[in-house]
Amino acid sequence: MAYDEKTAERVRKVLSGRRDVVEKKLMGGLCFMVKDGMCCSVSGRGGLLVRVGPEAFERMLAEPHVAPMEMRGRTMTGFVRVMPEGYRTEAALRKWVQRGVDFVLSPPAKPSRKRAK
Repeated sequence: MAYDEKTAERVRKVLSGRRDVVEKKLMGGLCFMVKDGMCCSVSGRGGLLVRVGPEAFERMLAEPHVAPMEMRGRTMTGFVRVMPEGYRTEAALRKWVQRGVDFVLSPPAKPSRKRAK
């Protein structure tokens, strides 16, 4: 499945100042990895997939032109699909790509510890 080359080029431009970006063809599109973590992907099904994490998932769904990402009928709660209208401007694309980068670079949540009684 082909992905939108123009969008891929726009994402490359947004990430061009980073030295830790790798592109991989995954998930039916072109994924952009930052420090070995997927931050976003230009989808072959249309739109931009952005990794926002499960904590921000519901909040991101409230934004215009955003839908849950589904894979094989299952909702992936750490990712959202942004339709092209949601990243039409360079500022909007930069905002979405940065959200993916911010998630990848954020430290993992610490698991809760149960206290012994």
